[in-house]
Amino acid sequence: MNKFTVYLSGEIHSAWREELQAFVEKKSLPITLLSPECNHEASDDCGVSILGQEDRSFWKDHKAAKINAIRIRTFIERADIVVVRFGEKYRQWNAAFDAGYAAALGKPLVTIHPEEFTHALKELDAASYAVCKTNEQAAQVLEYICSGNLPK
Repeated sequence: MNKFTVYLSGEIHSAWREELQAFVEKKSLPITLLSPECNHEASDDCGVSILGQEDRSFWKDHKAAKINAIRIRTFIERADIVVVRFGEKYRQWNAAFDAGYAAALGKPLVTIHPEEFTHALKELDAASYAVCKTNEQAAQVLEYICSGNLPK
């Protein structure tokens, strides 16, 4: 089996990463999974917690975004494949940015999103190698890439 590093970008308000991790472990797939900081509070507050408080929310967000970008960009650059999930609860502008960055680097993209997002994400889907409606489909794509096994 081939070994891959997969970056998991996208919404942080569901257990989709844990579901993919469980699938990878159950199937013993040779995949290393990477992700952004998924603790929303830590992600939002890292800049001011480390570099000092700000009076304006713009500068608070700016500091956090730049610190988080170190991790995100490093992991996307390290990844062989980038999986981007768009959930239903919030708009994930950061996930769209990650997908664009990965596409610009020539990284294969796998997207996951509900059918009703197809029109809004048509350009992103056009850059994706696989467009999945479910986490299970994305997991099966990863299994096939690693082992050539088709779902039973």
